[in-house]
Amino acid sequence: MRACAIALLFIISLSLITPAFAANEERYGYIKVQDVIVRLDNGTAAIHVNYAVDEGTRFIFFLLGKQDLKSKLLKILNYEDAQITRIDLSSADFIVADAAFSYGNGIYWYPSHEFNVAIPNLTIQTPQKTRNFTMAKAFPAGMGYFATNNTGSSPDASGFKSAK
Repeated sequence: MRACAIALLFIISLSLITPAFAANEERYGYIKVQDVIVRLDNGTAAIHVNYAVDEGTRFIFFLLGKQDLKSKLLKILNYEDAQITRIDLSSADFIVADAAFSYGNGIYWYPSHEFNVAIPNLTIQTPQKTRNFTMAKAFPAGMGYFATNNTGSSPDASGFKSAK
């Protein structure tokens, strides 16, 4: 009975502390985003996120797994159809198919996008150009680009081309 009371007190304390952590713009719960890199090619976005998690949560991940971490990262990125390809306690990789609109002939448009936290360092890369933003809560304007001519390859989980 005493152990249950201590566990309940710990959970209540944690629930009271968590909103205080969320006051930081680049923080979502126990995750503090450091940077996001979005690599665009052929309409697909390969997204790499670097972040830090609070020390107290590492033990919880060990016991319960990373499902809550995955759902929080998906919420931060704000892409409905993002697929997680790799995740650990400091970074994760995602693939978003059809992130850009195709106008045919290898011409694409990546539209503006809002994130659910402020991203301290946001980088958007296309085959032609790279744009950098600081403390961005959104990618403010769309960006046009041309696909690469490598028809025999496709982006892998890291966003780089690999031969089929």
